[in-house]
Amino acid sequence: MEATILVVNAGSSSLKFAVWPDRGTHNAAILRGQISGIGRVPWFRVRNGDGDLLVDEAWVQSGDAAHGLVPALIDRIERQTGGTAIVAAGHRVVHGGTRFASPVVVDETVMRDLEDLVPLAPLHQPHNLAAIHALAATHPGLPQVACFDTAFHNGHADVADRFALPRALHDAGIRRYGFHGLSYEYVTRALVRLAPDLARGRVVIAHLGSGASLCAVHNGKSIDSTMGFTALDGLPMGTRSGALDAGVLLHLLELGQDHDSLEHLLYHESGMLGVSGGISNDMRDLLASNQPEAAQAVDLFVYRVVREIASLAAAMGGVDGVVFTAGIGESSALIRDRVCRGCAWLGIELDAEANLRRDGRITTRGSRPSAWVIPTDEEQMIAQHTVEALGGVKEICYA
Repeated sequence: MEATILVVNAGSSSLKFAVWPDRGTHNAAILRGQISGIGRVPWFRVRNGDGDLLVDEAWVQSGDAAHGLVPALIDRIERQTGGTAIVAAGHRVVHGGTRFASPVVVDETVMRDLEDLVPLAPLHQPHNLAAIHALAATHPGLPQVACFDTAFHNGHADVADRFALPRALHDAGIRRYGFHGLSYEYVTRALVRLAPDLARGRVVIAHLGSGASLCAVHNGKSIDSTMGFTALDGLPMGTRSGALDAGVLLHLLELGQDHDSLEHLLYHESGMLGVSGGISNDMRDLLASNQPEAAQAVDLFVYRVVREIASLAAAMGGVDGVVFTAGIGESSALIRDRVCRGCAWLGIELDAEANLRRDGRITTRGSRPSAWVIPTDEEQMIAQHTVEALGGVKEICYA
């Protein structure tokens, strides 16, 4: 019976998972899948390591995103693999605060500390932690490892993380943290294999999806990021506002908005959905639409990405490469084209055919900086960290 690592990425409407061999002897996951449509009509989809679709059906088990789904998911995985033994679980946890600068084996003290961080990531943290609680209840002897989206950004210079607020507030934890760190860490490691010279240089990684941010990486280390205190900061996203003048919030409070209504506005009604007038929060829908509001949302997204690339280049004293990743970054040749053309003044020269193929480098050989497409794999990064945190083999091969 093969021993495996379960990777869980639990959200409010979906639960993504992957199963990896615990000794990292394969260059692909055994299984990958997700339960989507949680809270509406849940759907269960599973692929094997070769990408072949194994299961594509309604999820009939009852329960919410964690307490009913996670234990039942383990049963389905074990049946699907003919008795695979899950020996540990690794979880994506969005916020690790200042205490957790690396993955950690979960215990009661760790969970209490992570619960205290829920107000800093209300859209994600409760679901991340609920999955851990669910496994602890049904599989109490199973080791679990929390892997943090904030950890990759730990070690920034003080000037990058400090707000211009009274020092006591900074000391109390009101500072910039940065997110999407598991994605950035994976891409950074993959870049060492694909372009080792560039990996030692100054790179802006663009994690563009429903949640979107940029990260400045110099010689494999995070220098700065567009996200700050919460995952609301920086770029406009699918339904999140991105960076916003704090005075807007004061004004909305004066108009009668309260905490809950502001939170819903900023997390669920803004971003591409809000700017497009409710057309969609999905970039594919906006690009396909002939409505001017949809075009305006796309224009704003591209403008802000281009502007922030320049900002992060300034933070590093220059830029040697730009890497696109995540849903939009990997899939939309048009968005990559528009961003690269907006950065032409930096010296980026797009290779149109390579961009359409989205295979590695997408700029001409003479382009300085270069631009790349590197698919991210947060689940693989979590599996790697889980093995390391539990003292296992130190390497899972990167596909």
